[in-house]
Amino acid sequence: MAIPATQMRPGMVIKHNNDLHSVFSVEHRTPGNLRAFIQAKLRNLRTGAMFEHRFRSGDPIDKITVDEEKMEYLYQEGDAYVFMNTENYEQLYLNHDVLGDAADYLTPNIQISVEFFDGKPVGVGLPQTVELTVVETEPGLKSATASSVAKPAKTETGLVVYVPPFINEGDKIRVDTSEGAYLGRA
Repeated sequence: MAIPATQMRPGMVIKHNNDLHSVFSVEHRTPGNLRAFIQAKLRNLRTGAMFEHRFRSGDPIDKITVDEEKMEYLYQEGDAYVFMNTENYEQLYLNHDVLGDAADYLTPNIQISVEFFDGKPVGVGLPQTVELTVVETEPGLKSATASSVAKPAKTETGLVVYVPPFINEGDKIRVDTSEGAYLGRA
């Protein structure tokens, strides 16, 4: 189904350059005396790569209809991530090619939606924030304040997040899944 670029919304799945992409963010811009355009951040569902693309306002966009199923992440088995459908308890194995960076936010029992196109899983919808435990970081400083320089902290999933100096190993932190940014203690 073709829609004008102005009707694009975050979360939609579109076909662009013969590949399926998830729309991450949409920004309408009208610079001075130039024509209006839509700056969209897209995630390639096959490769997981994020990139920005500029569409003219009237450009036709192929909107793709995907089916979503609520699932619960159970565990990782080798290269596969095991999910369970919360309604019929069927298990689904997804590899890193489908998950992309989303794999960095998966902790056991997290509820997500798995997106299917033509019966094939093409991506996952993560919650806005997740709670992760810090497993490795430099020791915290007692005198540190939130405005001090951030330090890298490795979480239980392997994701590295920049946190304030007062965060220590074992602390639970809230992380924004859209940018991988530290939001606060959990």
